[in-house]
Amino acid sequence: MNHKPIAILSFIFISCKFENSDYQPQNKIADSVKINSVSDIPLPAGFKRVETVKDSFGSWLRNISLKKDKQVYLYNGRLKKNQSAQFAVLDIPVGKKDLQQCADAVIRLRAEYFYSYKRFSEIKFTDNAGTDYLLTDKANRTKFEDYLERVFGWCGSASLEKQLKPVDTISQVLPSDVFIRGGFPGHAMIVMDAAVNNKGEKIFLLAQSYMPAQDIHIVKNPMDSKLSPWYKADDANEIFTPEWKFYKNQLRRW
Repeated sequence: MNHKPIAILSFIFISCKFENSDYQPQNKIADSVKINSVSDIPLPAGFKRVETVKDSFGSWLRNISLKKDKQVYLYNGRLKKNQSAQFAVLDIPVGKKDLQQCADAVIRLRAEYFYSYKRFSEIKFTDNAGTDYLLTDKANRTKFEDYLERVFGWCGSASLEKQLKPVDTISQVLPSDVFIRGGFPGHAMIVMDAAVNNKGEKIFLLAQSYMPAQDIHIVKNPMDSKLSPWYKADDANEIFTPEWKFYKNQLRRW
């Protein structure tokens, strides 16, 4: 989502506008799959996960725990109306306010990664005006959450898109890359994992939050129930997810 200051958030809840709202994913496989972390999600035959650098953001994402409850809850504890989009739910905080929406979820994951390694000085996000938001060194958890609320209020899909670098081709997709469209409406989804086969064909997993603020969840692939939740990194120009459509030139990297 592309935010304004927190005081006027209620007036601009359009930046993660629900797209493809009438489309219902067809995949039913996920309900019977038992997994504990992203790295446990089964691969299609012939694929192996791409190598990641130890302690990198991509490696950290791959090892995030998943909740046993596959239902997606909103920030206020209520169930999200659409429960057909998710494959699994990340065990990551959503907060108690309607702030951690689409781009904010990507920001949360990036910040949590650095926080977990006590690399506080590397936690930095920039708003549309070019103002940097930095976390003070040796921050405690309360200060960290307060910092994220400020970032969620002033940064969003438009500013995050500027902060990230374009990836030349979708075939280069790697864990921690981001599909993003900045603006009103805007949306962002993060690549949680990627795999390749001996033909060089790539597949990847996507995760999102949405509007209202909700649990970050790995989405199903509504266009290929046999491959789901994996997506092909092929020549198709459009990437259809359960609640949004991206184009392959909208892939970005930190």
